Amino acid sequence: MSGDLRGGRRRRRADEERIDAAARSASRPEPASDAVLRLVGVSRVYGSGEQTVTALADVDLAVAPGELVAIMGASGSGKSTLLSIAGGLQQPTSGDVVVEQRALSALDAREMARLRRRSLGFVFQDFNLIPTLTAAENVALPLELDGAGSRSARRMAEAALDSVGLGPRADTYPDELSGGQQQRVAIARAVVGGRRLILADEPTGALDSVTGEAVMKMLRSRIDDGAAGLLVTHEARHAAWADRVVFLRDGRIIDESRRDGADELLRGVR
Repeated sequence: MSGDLRGGRRRRRADEERIDAAARSASRPEPASDAVLRLVGVSRVYGSGEQTVTALADVDLAVAPGELVAIMGASGSGKSTLLSIAGGLQQPTSGDVVVEQRALSALDAREMARLRRRSLGFVFQDFNLIPTLTAAENVALPLELDGAGSRSARRMAEAALDSVGLGPRADTYPDELSGGQQQRVAIARAVVGGRRLILADEPTGALDSVTGEAVMKMLRSRIDDGAAGLLVTHEARHAAWADRVVFLRDGRIIDESRRDGADELLRGVR
């Protein structure tokens, strides 16, 4: 009798889980067909048993060309994990990540590296410039790694530096540049070669407020030229540059607002 009861409970629990999964699937919005980035049901779990930590839970997100999406949330909410998975630096435990209509799970290591070089631009808080290379050489490096000739790569690097106001500093080394100038070099490196997805992790965190606003203006300009952008920030004034603000808590999207309704939400986190 007790075995039958336990079996019945297990079956009911399994049925409930299937119903919940079906409900989540039915309620999941269809992502835009032209989205540069799509995350569908993405979860990331670390550890096992009592040590299990869920960094992301069933996240759906699409970012279209010309759209900047800001990700906000408390420390440990999953912001950086989301960005890392979107860029193929981590694999999700479950779910799908699609960049320019290509599922990252279907790419081998060589194809993934090629996609990062050609389609993805990363901007980090600590710049990640190579100190022994000039500004132009730092920007040209991913192009040369992808097979571009040195002269062609140099021309594209100079054009990218011009676009962020650093053309005259092309032959300057990073330690001869201010923090804001180094971040502009990093942005130039992220967008050179027409990359279509820009992933920025607290890009203004090490900068003063005036320089941070200037960097955000440059990032916004690149998005307006047709790239898609995903920005992790804890600053409401920087999130205000985005077309859409997504709020994370404990690895889940708990709220979302487009630009015309974001101000009211952002006032609550200022």
